[in-house]
Formats: sequence, structure tokens, C-alpha cells
Amino acid sequence: MGNVGQTQGIWPQSAVVFGASGGIGRALTEALAQRGVERVYAGSRSAIDFENKAIVPFTFDLTDEASIETVAQGMRDAPPKLVLVATGVLTLADGTGPERSYKRLDPAAMEQVLRLNTIGPALIAKHMLPLFPRESRAVFAALSARVGSISDNHIGGWHSYRASKAALNMLVRNWAIEMGRTHKDAVVVSLHPGTVATSLSEPFQSNLPDGQLTSPEDAAANLLGVIDGLTPDDSGFQFDWKGERVPD
Repeated sequence: MGNVGQTQGIWPQSAVVFGASGGIGRALTEALAQRGVERVYAGSRSAIDFENKAIVPFTFDLTDEASIETVAQGMRDAPPKLVLVATGVLTLADGTGPERSYKRLDPAAMEQVLRLNTIGPALIAKHMLPLFPRESRAVFAALSARVGSISDNHIGGWHSYRASKAALNMLVRNWAIEMGRTHKDAVVVSLHPGTVATSLSEPFQSNLPDGQLTSPEDAAANLLGVIDGLTPDDSGFQFDWKGERVPD
């Protein structure tokens, strides 16, 4: 891939961020507007306000396909060439966290994690990828996690979360193959942002080594630098915040 850190590249006229209310999603939204993207669509479950007039908020429900389809239909006349999926869950709303043992598996909790981390992004891809132009560069990037790597898994645990991210990475590979047949300049990837100081990681920050926790703003800059250097040859793979490919 290209040089990581190229955060001042040529960005499209419009981009969309699904999950703009989260720590990383909001930082990505604001960073894109600062980089001169003329219109940044910022999607969240509830309406949020941004000071930058280039940011256009919209609402959607990750578990409601109709809401995602409506968003995509509204963008058909001026489709974004950059789609970022910054949704995801590690700890559920009721406090249920990652399972450290298979003995703690709960089917209802597991279904909810898969619905939010895998099925939701899949529905976004279903309705947004058809909007990509066939003759110019467009990027679909979904936030994933290194723990979704099968070959890099040496400690186990976190069963539902790992499985949901591994499944997302496989879907990304599938979409990349399919898009590559008709959209030669399209890039479809998953991205590992590192450990970021957000509500998602908050319960697990206490034992981190110094310097391992990244601010949302720095994470956004890192990820946009990676995206800026991606080529169609990178499509279908997962990259970390440094631009290094994560093992499958």
C-alpha cells in the first residue's frame, strides 16, 4: 500500500460515516471535514450536532435495514466515494461483557453482538456498495479488530466479539472479490484502529502499558492516513492503524 500518514491526500467531494456518534466515528467525521471534504454525511441512531457546516447529520438504525436503505436511496444522485463504518459493540447495554470462557456463552448476548458487529455492517455494504462508480476510486472501510484474526489468536476468550469481527473480515474479503469484477478501482477493507480512548474500551483500559491508549483524534488521523495510501491491490484485507496488514 502507499505511504502511511498521507493525511492530506485528494479526498472525495462527499463521504459518509456510519456511527458518527461514537468516539472514533465522530473524530473521523470532523477530520474529514477539516481535510476539505465538501459534504460529510454523519450517521447515528439519534440526531447529533456538529459546528462544521460541511457535516450533514442523518439518523439510521443498524438493526433496521429499511432505515439503511432509505439513507442509500437519498444519496443516489450524489453518491459518496468514501464509506466508513465506525459502528460496533464490545460490552452490551446491560453490562454483558466479552466472555472469558466458553462456559459463559449466552445465545441471546452472542446474537446481539453478531447483529451489531457483523450483520449491521453487512446491511450497510449491501446498500452502499452499489452506489460506487465503476470508473473511479472509491473506498469502503469498516472498523474491525485485531482479535478477529484467526491466525493471530493465541489466548482465546472474548468468543462472541472475536467471532463477530472474524466474520466481518470474511465478508470484507467476499465484497472485495465481488466488487473487483466490476469496479476495478474500488477498495474494500477492514481497519484495526488500535486501542482508543472511547466508551467501548473504557472497561479494559486500566492495565494497558503506557502509550498504548490512543485518543480518538489521533486514531482518526492514523486511519485516514492508511485509507489515503490504499490501492485496489489492498482490497479484501485488514490493516492496522500503522498501515500494516493484519494476519487473516
